[in-house]
Amino acid sequence: MDYSKDIKKFIYSHYFYGGVRQALGVIVPAIILLGVFHQAVLGLAATFGAMCVSIVDQPGPQRHRRNEMFGCAVLGAATALITALASIHPLWLWLAVVALTFGLSLLTVFGRKGGLIGFAGLLMMTMTMHNAFTPQQALVHTAATIVGSLWYIAFSVVATRLLWYRQEQQAIAVCMFACAEYLQAKAGLYDVSLPLDDATRALIVRQAAVTEQQDAARDVVLRELPRSADNDRRRTKMFNLFIDMVDLHERLVAVHTDHALLRRVFGDADLLVFFRDLLNKLASDVEMVGLAVLQNEPAPAQVNVKAELRAIEYEIELLKKSGFADSEPDAYTALITTFRRARNGLKIVERLHRHTDPDAAEEPSALRIDTSLQRFLSRQDFNPARLTSNLTLSSPNFRHALRVTLAVAIGMTVSSEWLVPHHAVHSYWIVLTIAVIMKPGFSISKQRNLHRIYGTLIGCGLVLAVLSFVHHASVLLAIMLLAAVMGNSMVQLYYLGSAAFNTVFVLLAFHFLSPGSLTVVGERLLDTLVGSVIATLCSYVLPYWEYRLIKPQVRGAVAASRAYLQAARQMLSTAVDPEAARRHDDVEYRLARKNVHIAFGNFANTFYRMMLEPKSKQRSVAELNDLVIQTHELAAQISATAPLLASLPSLPPALSKVLDAIGQTLAAAEKGAGDTRDDTEYLRELGKELDGTVNAAASTLDPDAAQALRQLAYQLKQMAKTSRTILRSAALIHLPA
Repeated sequence: MDYSKDIKKFIYSHYFYGGVRQALGVIVPAIILLGVFHQAVLGLAATFGAMCVSIVDQPGPQRHRRNEMFGCAVLGAATALITALASIHPLWLWLAVVALTFGLSLLTVFGRKGGLIGFAGLLMMTMTMHNAFTPQQALVHTAATIVGSLWYIAFSVVATRLLWYRQEQQAIAVCMFACAEYLQAKAGLYDVSLPLDDATRALIVRQAAVTEQQDAARDVVLRELPRSADNDRRRTKMFNLFIDMVDLHERLVAVHTDHALLRRVFGDADLLVFFRDLLNKLASDVEMVGLAVLQNEPAPAQVNVKAELRAIEYEIELLKKSGFADSEPDAYTALITTFRRARNGLKIVERLHRHTDPDAAEEPSALRIDTSLQRFLSRQDFNPARLTSNLTLSSPNFRHALRVTLAVAIGMTVSSEWLVPHHAVHSYWIVLTIAVIMKPGFSISKQRNLHRIYGTLIGCGLVLAVLSFVHHASVLLAIMLLAAVMGNSMVQLYYLGSAAFNTVFVLLAFHFLSPGSLTVVGERLLDTLVGSVIATLCSYVLPYWEYRLIKPQVRGAVAASRAYLQAARQMLSTAVDPEAARRHDDVEYRLARKNVHIAFGNFANTFYRMMLEPKSKQRSVAELNDLVIQTHELAAQISATAPLLASLPSLPPALSKVLDAIGQTLAAAEKGAGDTRDDTEYLRELGKELDGTVNAAASTLDPDAAQALRQLAYQLKQMAKTSRTILRSAALIHLPA
């Protein structure tokens, strides 16, 4: 592993950039109010306000981020005011905290951003509940939190506006790193030393990650497009990088063949080794382009793949001379298709290199920069009706809100009644631990629980070591600032590390407020353990297991695949106005491609979360695993079919009939009307019919068109087989609707 490259990727990434921005935005109010005006209480309140808003300050479109931060500031101020006013009496505080916890936890109905805003409100509540306020003090405290929130919003908006280009570079680079990891996983399919099932599962995980990063980058890049390709060269450069990067991923997704067949036929030959090495080198090249984008430098010279290309061409020539194309037509077609796709991917990587060169003339965009691209963007939906419609036990978000509320109620009771008075000063950490750990999904909560405990243990140990050997306030302050930066930077990458650094930051902050006392370290550890135990026990109350969510997502993935197939069929060059039709169909095809990848990612992620839950809560594992693999393969096959359709002036009726049959099979699978009959004979007859049609049509076509028709027939055989497998697996799953 190249650790220097990994460190560079982190230092230049949006994770570290965001961590620095959030740490500065949070700490500056405390430094000014505490260090300049000597207002410790107001400084902490302003810091709490800034800290809560910083939680929702995630990479994304500027307008969305601004709206989310303002909404979070308003909700945080209201939460602080209610909590502060209720703190005058223990019973009122208990009731207020329980009610606020339920309402804030229910915001998960608005998706990930709603969950972040809700968590920010919970954080504000826990940071306010540890003191008793008079009504006047409550108003002053709330005003200070508003000032801190507004300061952070202004700071973030200015920083983003000044560094907007940097944000786009980081979004593109993260996409490229995800694409490089996908290529490495793809290379595993050609490594005969790896079990094919294991290599396929690794590829599916990487595919879901690429989809997530592409969706995030799409919002950042496309939302701020120039009106024409000529009036902002830097934005056009980012646009071209994004489009080519998506096309590279699509081109290599479409390098789909029957890998079991390739391994059976070529397992003892060097061909698969050459393909594996070629993909690994491509992955390294894409990663270097991503680093160059982050460092704002031209990408270094491309990795040399001439040896692999020439070796593959030589092997193919030998096979052709030996009559292999006649004895193993499917294997030969798969080999040719894979090679051509990989070679076309190299051309896209060359364009990526040119896009990083400031002296290179900018090429025309792959898509026109116009209003049609707005259809690719995500939409914010904060309709209040979603709250009332989820007030039922059939809603996973409602169940989550009840679980968190129960856990917080128990935590409040334990901290107020059972713990000794001097310890109760920091007992709000119990509630904070519960709020941090408990998530809507059981598997995520379980993972967060373990990471929180281990991170707290590590952080407490680090603080004890630091305070034993470091006695200079300036050095301790520097360590505290570094911990704040790293805690914010690692929260999405490595939560255990983030928990450790956040523990260091909090404990050193308390050391500055109360020097010389180490009891706070033990209290922090004890509160974390108590909160973790409560969160674990309450995770089993009214759980909404992942298997209940999978069936609609299976249907969504199949429906998206059917729409993707229909969009690919529109690529046939038969329009009256070919140029206008091409532009329209290209946009429709890319939109369908985006939707199928998102639908597949949702399905795959839910399935893998289910596999982390107790065995007794896992349903139809084998069938769902097959569906995950087959829906991924079908999307790859459609991707490989689309350019073949676009290259043909017309389609023989027999091939069109097969496409209709595949669509009908997917429609039946989408409705859940499965078919468990053996389809071996059907697929054999279909293959014979396709081969006969292609051989008859090939005699009237030029060699290139004939080869394209043969490749299309091969892909249709694969798609027919995959769609029938999806239909059969859909009949065998037993899940609630």
